[in-house]
Amino acid sequence: MTLTCEIRRNGGPDVLEWIDTEPGEPGPGEVRIRHHAVGLNYIDIYHRTGLYPLSLPSGIGLEAAGEITAIGDGVTDLAIGDRVAYASAPLGAYAEERLMPADRVVPLPDAVDARSAAALMLKGLTAHFLLFRTFAIQPGQRVLVHAAAGGVGYLLCTWATHLGATVIGTAGSREKAAIAREAGCAEVIQYRDGNIATQVRRAAGKRGVDVVYDGVGAATFQDSLDSLAPLGMMVSFGNASGPVPAFEPSELARRGSLFFTRPSLLDYTRERQDLLDGASALFDAVEAGILSARIGQEFPLPEAARAHRALEARKTTGASLLIPD
Repeated sequence: MTLTCEIRRNGGPDVLEWIDTEPGEPGPGEVRIRHHAVGLNYIDIYHRTGLYPLSLPSGIGLEAAGEITAIGDGVTDLAIGDRVAYASAPLGAYAEERLMPADRVVPLPDAVDARSAAALMLKGLTAHFLLFRTFAIQPGQRVLVHAAAGGVGYLLCTWATHLGATVIGTAGSREKAAIAREAGCAEVIQYRDGNIATQVRRAAGKRGVDVVYDGVGAATFQDSLDSLAPLGMMVSFGNASGPVPAFEPSELARRGSLFFTRPSLLDYTRERQDLLDGASALFDAVEAGILSARIGQEFPLPEAARAHRALEARKTTGASLLIPD
């Protein structure tokens, strides 16, 4: 038997229920994984609250790392004992052991341990497609990253700086501003100071920034648009403060023929080769010392509700992990 988290209704952290289940034997194209570390992500809260509707009851969690304990028919590129990680549906990472489709699982290089992989997979793959595919960063470009001290934000700032961009970050406190500077931000703006777009243009130049990476949503949407240069791109990849408001497409034209996109990791890793290529680039950046797994806090797996409360209250920095016994 294995301890597994289940959601039977949407709501607060108290809806997370722990049950004993039998993961069973993997079917064709599946592997069974014993988790060593589970990643906590804001999308887990969206699933729990119903912002992203699920068919209930449902498991929860998209990211984990561990060891393969069994393989099903047709799986040829993975073996029992392999160290692996994933950041993908089907939901159910909040578990000690589970079944996963083999084509969603990637092997780990020797230089990346399970905790680092569970902290990096979803956030790192997200940072990769945002920086290299959604808007391919070029040296000298100006970039605005909201929540620069957060899990994805920190990686975006670090990687974009390495690529030669000038990065401006936003943060919610003096402590988080210091973390954003560690990530390579040339300038950090605190939300409480107000007039974010004015400060961005003061730091980046009157023209504005070439791209905004915004995982905050409603609270920063207007400032994001106000910060963009003509032909700039608004990349809205999260809703931490709620979904962005409805707006007229003509608003983009009025502001200088702006681009707007709402990308998803699922679409950028739908093909297995894209998943493997993204993971390879991520792990290469870790091995080269460009990126690191900045783990801010760890919680025992059964204390996922406490972890959710901390994440929602913005009391976390970097990545958060759930650790099975």
